[in-house]
Amino acid sequence: MGIAISAAQVDPRVVSFLEKPRQMLINGRWVDSVSGKTFSTFDPSTGEVLAQVAEGDREDIDLAVKAARKAFDDGPWRRLTPSERGRLVWKLADLLEQHLEEFAYLESLDNGKPLTVARAADVPLAVDLFRYMAGWATKLEGHTIPISVPYTPGAKYLSYTLREPVGVVGQIIPWNFPLLMAAWKLGPALATGCTVVLKPAEQTPLSALLLGELILEAGFPEGVVNVVPGFGETAGAALAAHLDVDKVAFTGSTEVGKLIVHAAAGNLKKVSLELGGKSPNVIFKDADIETAIAGATSAIFFNHGQCCCAGSRLYVEKPIFDKVVDGIAERAQKIKVGPGLDAATDMGPLVSEEQLNRVCGYLASGAAEGAKALAGGKKHGDKGYFVEPTVLVNTREDMKVVQEEIFGPVVAAMPFEKPEDIVPRANDNVYGLAAGVWTNDINKAHRMAEHLRAGTVWINCYNIFDAALPFGGYKQSGWGREMGRDVLDLYTQTKAVCTRLG
Repeated sequence: MGIAISAAQVDPRVVSFLEKPRQMLINGRWVDSVSGKTFSTFDPSTGEVLAQVAEGDREDIDLAVKAARKAFDDGPWRRLTPSERGRLVWKLADLLEQHLEEFAYLESLDNGKPLTVARAADVPLAVDLFRYMAGWATKLEGHTIPISVPYTPGAKYLSYTLREPVGVVGQIIPWNFPLLMAAWKLGPALATGCTVVLKPAEQTPLSALLLGELILEAGFPEGVVNVVPGFGETAGAALAAHLDVDKVAFTGSTEVGKLIVHAAAGNLKKVSLELGGKSPNVIFKDADIETAIAGATSAIFFNHGQCCCAGSRLYVEKPIFDKVVDGIAERAQKIKVGPGLDAATDMGPLVSEEQLNRVCGYLASGAAEGAKALAGGKKHGDKGYFVEPTVLVNTREDMKVVQEEIFGPVVAAMPFEKPEDIVPRANDNVYGLAAGVWTNDINKAHRMAEHLRAGTVWINCYNIFDAALPFGGYKQSGWGREMGRDVLDLYTQTKAVCTRLG
């Protein structure tokens, strides 16, 4: 079967899932790709093959879009009441919760993240997201609007709005939080009545395919959710450009997001994008220093630094700079790096050899430009895709490690002297996804929050997410918001109805 795991190490249900080639879900059935091709997905802890997965291409995307179109236009999905639709989404959440262990193991194997993290965060957050969105199915309301129409004096009108699903949605998700990103996309689309073609990242397709099994078990009508694994250049590009897709939702790099926009222009489909980041994390001298050190450590090393909102640009007020960076470096050196299934592991491998080479390239660039590693700074071990948690000092704003998204466990630390000068420095980047502020001065905290050009500002905390809290970026970090009430705007459109009464 080509996998180097056993039931002694992994939930036996996961071993069984990996033993046979995984097909794609189209129109309520598991099918091979039209071409018959498959591709391998790898365990990043070892570099060894986990499973073979059907490789979707343009023809498979076309079949999936046709199935989604039929389900939206003519199928039973359109005739379900909002309450019935909400119950199906809630049932999916219940099933996911029942299969928590399987999904946690699968996320750890396919992505590399520690099993403990997948078990405590990724799967429960996905469950919570589906339940939150299930509640919105019955709360999508229009409005009655009194109108005047000065050119028809004396006429009476009944005018109101309807909030309707946008239609067939293509959703392309990344590899850093495979299950959670699937939930972020599917939850609101299903709650609002859309149908979906989901393309998981080629590096981590397995949890989306297992979720497809639960979607069928929950009783969603055929064609409502289709899951087509494949590569971005083929399946992803075909989905973004398809003329019968009404909207495309993408989470990933800013570079690819720009390609999505161009591909979507053919039929002017709606586009939402959750893209890259290079988030500033600002620590003032009046902060609770030990809390800020712990928070800044988590801000960059959580999920191996493979977070679009990672606090990768660290600005520390000069009087406390040495204490803070030494404290973060000390914590970094104590992080246990190892396979995700090892209970002692704090930080797993990067997702792929490509990502390993990318991060190591940035480490080399930083060193060449004069940066100094207080901790880490190189690849870890000789097997798998591990990088040491790294704290860089002697960095400047013009360095690549400061300006560009590394997407790995690397923080660039810089001191600042004048608090009034930090906002321009923090905003001096093409991204605007998130920011952190650490201070005990509540006025300063909220002034910073007002002036930072970021979609999320965390004050005296970091990486706090909730299904009710919108998440998205300014500038080149994206268009639109995931989660919360705001995400409903991405999957609905407003229709105005005007009736003359007399």
